[in-house]
Amino acid sequence: MKIANLSIQGFRSLRNINWSLGDLNVIIGPNGTGKSNLLRCLELIAISAQGKLGKTVQSLGGMESIVWDGQARSIKFVLKTKPAHSERATAPDSYELELVRLGASSSYKIETERLTNSGKHRSTPDPFKFLERSANKAIIFNGNEDTFDTPADYVSDAESLLSIAAGPFSINPFIPVFQRELASFAIYHDLDTRPEATIRQSAIARFEKRVDPDGHNLVSVLHTLYTGDRDFKNDINTAMQAAFGDDFEELVFPPAADQRIQLRIRWKSLKREQSAAELSDGTLRFLFLLCVLASPSLAPVIAIDEPETGLHPAMLPLVAEYAVEASRRAQIIFTTHSPQFLDAFIGVKPTTTVAQWGNGETTLHTLDAVQLDYWLKEYSLGSLFSSGELEQME
Repeated sequence: MKIANLSIQGFRSLRNINWSLGDLNVIIGPNGTGKSNLLRCLELIAISAQGKLGKTVQSLGGMESIVWDGQARSIKFVLKTKPAHSERATAPDSYELELVRLGASSSYKIETERLTNSGKHRSTPDPFKFLERSANKAIIFNGNEDTFDTPADYVSDAESLLSIAAGPFSINPFIPVFQRELASFAIYHDLDTRPEATIRQSAIARFEKRVDPDGHNLVSVLHTLYTGDRDFKNDINTAMQAAFGDDFEELVFPPAADQRIQLRIRWKSLKREQSAAELSDGTLRFLFLLCVLASPSLAPVIAIDEPETGLHPAMLPLVAEYAVEASRRAQIIFTTHSPQFLDAFIGVKPTTTVAQWGNGETTLHTLDAVQLDYWLKEYSLGSLFSSGELEQME
């Protein structure tokens, strides 16, 4: 599943935006234009499918802290998706959710929710429904669109019907599949690389193939994939040698204690392996990006905020190369304000969206491919961004 279009109303600086996506996407713009809020909204959408919406909104300070200007009445999003090709005629392709603020408080209730397919062959023009919720009335539909009313005391005002209806005994097999895909969106913000950070410590050896959004399980994922998948190991070794030269030999994972392992790097010029606690921030961030993008088990949507942070410019083409390859199997989204990162996409034109700030809200416009091609004959994407020309392309 990939995102075809996302409309958002009332979330932080995203008062009213409509955004169309490709397989590989870059959101550009100066600091403070609201780029990260797009990722925060994607994160909230994934959390709504996980059944953790209430606690998350509370941890963010309640509705007053996350609605536009502290005064919007609701937060609403409509997610148009591209299901797998074999399922496009029958699987859900649209999900809508609206959180309505209760008075002037920081509480909310879910007012509307719909999961539909607009392309399924029907005798009526209305979309085929999988689930629908309006105020306190919640309905789930089976494959014949027979309705099953959900008891009011079974549906939480604060949690999505999607997260509830996706249990093992769901009456519609497409609901749990859509829920799992949506819940597994991977949104990565800042990776904690402080001296006391979790990723610098030993980790319990667990079989894990996907890096969590906070990155805390990076060592476990690297250990699982590097020692168990030859292609992944070759990808990591190739990228590390390209970044650090032939002195890089391999990653090793010696035991640290009972059921715990360490991450170490073996260099040809050193007798002693270098531990994760000794690695530079840039090296850890580079390994993190490689692990996310080269994984054989990619999340359907991967969004990374400012991947250039802490990296030497020479590493950016490597990150871009792995991102291009990953975009053939998943949807990749980056936010950046780095001209060097934009220039790293050599021979590839990502879907480029410019974020701007004005009149108290974020605006987006995705660059026209034909117009962009014309400019790229003479200039790089990074130089166009630095010159301010991209902001003028409507």
